[in-house]
Amino acid sequence: MNIRFLFLAALAFVLLLTSHAQNRRESNTPDGIVKPRLSDTVPVNVYADNWFKLYINGKLVAVDSIDFMPHNVISVDILPEYPMTIAVMAKDGGNAETGLEYNNSNIGDGGFILKIGSDIVTDASWKAKNFFHGPINSDKASPRVRHLEIPENWYAIDFDDSSWEQATEYAESVVRPRGTFSETDFEGAKFIWTGDLDLDNTIIFRKRVERPGWTPRWNVGER
Repeated sequence: MNIRFLFLAALAFVLLLTSHAQNRRESNTPDGIVKPRLSDTVPVNVYADNWFKLYINGKLVAVDSIDFMPHNVISVDILPEYPMTIAVMAKDGGNAETGLEYNNSNIGDGGFILKIGSDIVTDASWKAKNFFHGPINSDKASPRVRHLEIPENWYAIDFDDSSWEQATEYAESVVRPRGTFSETDFEGAKFIWTGDLDLDNTIIFRKRVERPGWTPRWNVGER
């Protein structure tokens, strides 16, 4: 019995053990459970001037990691489920007491754009409501602001936004995005805000996306 034969026999034994262990791991998946794959996910691209946090189906998905960065793009992947309820809080960088930026010297402007997958995009079909307005009448000398209480469950699937107005679309030339915006896929999406891009500072957007007949390829059971 030569060394080559012993080596090949040992290698075959190791491969057999590896295959057996892999089969045991696969058999640990309960019947009826189908795990999702990375190929089931879709990309989400978000740009907000200045900041946002994003909920999908009542769950927090993404938060802008920089509090005051008007030209920051955030990209994540999600596992989509439909119907899909999207809720976003977007903030311009105005001081809470004056509505002004940069040491109370400037009136800022907002802007928000989002794309999920290939066809879920921001446009005038989204609902929008402002909760912080100012400075009232653009008065920088004696600035005053108006705040509305933000509902605790504004991101919930069953939140009633039926009385909210539709979002207002803005041209890219009005919002003037910079940074990595031009390098990111926002094709088909529109910049949105309320009707006052300059003085409305805290906006909540909501959108429900239906996919009649959609069923997930995966099944992970109760979570």
